[in-house]
Amino acid sequence: MLDDILDYTETIRNRPVWQPIPHETRASFRKPLPRGPADLASIHHTFMNDILPYAVGNAHPGFMGWVHGGGTPVGLLAEMLAAGLNANLGGRDQIPIEVERQVVGWVRELFGFPETASGLFVTGTSMANLIAVLVARTRAIGPGVRREGVAAAGKRLAGYTSAAAHGSIAQAMDLSGLGSETLRIIPVNHAHQINVQALEEAIACDRRDGFVPFFIAATAGTVDAGAVDDLAAVSRIARKEKAWFHVDGAWGALAMLAPDLAPRLAGIECADSLAFDFHKWGQVPYDAGFILVRDGPLHQATFASQAAYLRRETRGPAAGSPWPCDFGPDLSRGFRALKTWFTIQAFGARKLGAMISKTCKLAQYLRQRVEAEPVLELMAPVALNIVCFRYRCERSDEVNRNIVIDLQESGIAVPSTTTWNGQLAIRAAIVNHRTDRSDIDALVEAVLALGAAYAGRCPGGR
Repeated sequence: MLDDILDYTETIRNRPVWQPIPHETRASFRKPLPRGPADLASIHHTFMNDILPYAVGNAHPGFMGWVHGGGTPVGLLAEMLAAGLNANLGGRDQIPIEVERQVVGWVRELFGFPETASGLFVTGTSMANLIAVLVARTRAIGPGVRREGVAAAGKRLAGYTSAAAHGSIAQAMDLSGLGSETLRIIPVNHAHQINVQALEEAIACDRRDGFVPFFIAATAGTVDAGAVDDLAAVSRIARKEKAWFHVDGAWGALAMLAPDLAPRLAGIECADSLAFDFHKWGQVPYDAGFILVRDGPLHQATFASQAAYLRRETRGPAAGSPWPCDFGPDLSRGFRALKTWFTIQAFGARKLGAMISKTCKLAQYLRQRVEAEPVLELMAPVALNIVCFRYRCERSDEVNRNIVIDLQESGIAVPSTTTWNGQLAIRAAIVNHRTDRSDIDALVEAVLALGAAYAGRCPGGR
């Protein structure tokens, strides 16, 4: 099994990025509960034939559809070790938690946070954003909110983020009991960054109406085009308004590893909380999200429980307090830190940073290819590693949507779509460390060929 999966990663370029799932293969996963044992070799045979070929394909260098990392054999092997150890990192005195704490220390160092800052591995940035909102809610209302609820505080809280922010920010407001309608969606400027003047005006309006601005979420790497908000400016507004300054850096935050990109994140070191994923630009296998909170004691006060079954001791396996479960909602937690620890140790910060820079250079190469073709149109500025473009044609939205689906089904490349200024765009997110110029060329040539075929069938097409 280990040989087969390592062979898969070694030869993945020879496979289609994605392929449609045959009806009979899908139907085979509708069988009832097995009542008896099966031979391990036959189960593995099913995996190799019916599961492995029909994954979404983000390990493939031609996958550019969404911001998914490609993983590495190092992370694969570390995940195997973690599974064998079967450690529960909810708590107790054990070295796996010290491994997680070491990664927390590395993250504090990378982003310039103080030693008192706390950090926690979670499933992904969606969970990290929720934790950030809950900690900010505790600061705004007090720890009594955990017992009495939001309504008892008698405060009308308001949060703010940009129109380009990820939907998990609104979801976090919903899940926290504050309501998604208390999140003000601020328009973006020409660079797709949050409009800081509009932000200040919205806050002033809310204050006049009796709301308490408590949370501002900036974005380091927007989902549509990879824009980075003016973090320093947003930080100054948050400080002036005494609001919590959160940065959703799901994939863009790790640009701090690249010396040529890190200056674009100026101000991130001022955040009250920062959410990001190691499983994106960090190439750690899924899942490995992370939340970093400047005020560690406040973070702990938001989640710590006094339950009898979580009693702490000064020695024995119940020592080592505080435990990770004091900083988040999960009591049962896998050893996500190990694959991250292995990846950082095996490659080092400099090599990971160089890989991140390379993906941005490939994005600029794709931009140049698009601008060199009269039938292609660049739709958005290329801030980091996302390129939005389209094929010029009558019925452009319909044609470009079909181009993307045809590309995906061809197995050549997997881009996705987004909407930019009301028009559908082909979106290529270059995240995988395996991607190179040949993959960019294959994408462009396929778009040109498919576009020409569709344009020939369009009235007035070219």
